[in-house]
Amino acid sequence: MAEETDFPLPPANFLFLVESILMQAQMQLGLLNFGEKDDKPEPNLPLARHSIDLLAMLQEKTKGNLSTEEQRLLENGLTELRFRYVQIAEEEKRKNSPITVVEEKKKEDDRPLIITADGGKGTKTE
Repeated sequence: MAEETDFPLPPANFLFLVESILMQAQMQLGLLNFGEKDDKPEPNLPLARHSIDLLAMLQEKTKGNLSTEEQRLLENGLTELRFRYVQIAEEEKRKNSPITVVEEKKKEDDRPLIITADGGKGTKTE
């Protein structure tokens, strides 16, 4: 005997399969946040790339066998995901580059200095 759910299940069709993988890739790219407002999830680029590759494989294997709606969803979804992937990969690269660390240090050094009697050397004078 099958268990009944409290909500109707979506149809098991190609559109739902593509939408499911698109949603997974968006989550893996850190584009969807189901938690706190300021709690942005970290992207998992290798996993997102795998999902994008999976969709590309589906596109190739189903070429000529899709309805217009299915083809558009797959093409538009892949285009958007590929664009976002490149965008996020570049952001991650910039965030983790040594230049960024130096720039952050420079920002810290730009803060106002407190001049003391010893000329800012931090030694005590008596």
